[in-house]
Amino acid sequence: MTEPGLTLVRIQAAQVGHLDLNVVDGKFGILPDLPAVPGTNACGVVVASDTHTEGSLVRISGKGVGLRRDGGWADHALVPDAAALAVPEGTDPALACSFFSPAGTAWAAVHTVAAIRPGERVLVTGAAGAVGALTVQVAARAGAEVIGVVGRSAKLGRVPASAKSVLAAELSPEAVGGTVDAVIDTVGGPVLRNALGLVRPRGRVALVGYTAGRELTVDLADFLLAEVSLLPVNLMTRGREVAADADRMLAELVAGEITLPIERYGLDQLAEAVERLRTGEAVGKVALELT
Repeated sequence: MTEPGLTLVRIQAAQVGHLDLNVVDGKFGILPDLPAVPGTNACGVVVASDTHTEGSLVRISGKGVGLRRDGGWADHALVPDAAALAVPEGTDPALACSFFSPAGTAWAAVHTVAAIRPGERVLVTGAAGAVGALTVQVAARAGAEVIGVVGRSAKLGRVPASAKSVLAAELSPEAVGGTVDAVIDTVGGPVLRNALGLVRPRGRVALVGYTAGRELTVDLADFLLAEVSLLPVNLMTRGREVAADADRMLAELVAGEITLPIERYGLDQLAEAVERLRTGEAVGKVALELT
């Protein structure tokens, strides 16, 4: 039995994400009281609940999990009923705990925020990462010509085949074939600054992440002349509106129609997983597998 309103989940997989590292480092706006178990996204089997069927597969996310209360980097997690969300039986737990943020963000960035139209040229930074790789695929499906930017030569081959791949250090009009209509930026920092100069007048930039740097310096005179729109993509405020689209993308991921790279580690390999994520060497999502 559990307390009313709470669900006990036996964890099978848990995501290791940049948000989790920000919490661990004390650099996020919401921090737990210590001691605390990190892990804002996980997937497992319901052990006890007044709301969810015992033995059913759920992903856990939101409602303060991994922030105001213990998260998923453990054998079990006790979470609010509303933080446990059903996923189809047979879904890969590592995929189930990893898909929502990149899928929802990619969909919102392409369709809602940047409003990509068929025939447009779109530059996607961090194109070998989880959000970037899915954004490349979503933009290509929207009829765009996509250029995928990566920071390391080893990741050039990891960019989805629907995009031309370019190194961030070599960004130039010549490298990308002229100007672009839009940029969907998942890394921030100097990569974003350099990408801004490639956007046509009155183009737009959708800002998704800042793993390459939290600050952006621009020449305001040039920026005003270009009239490029800077548009934030915040999944925390858009989660409900993209939920159905993300769930549809999960079905496509399970079917292999689109792909999401995931690196998998055992709980005893947590330090290695964190290091891969911190250094930018990880390709796609990083997940702990507990079973």
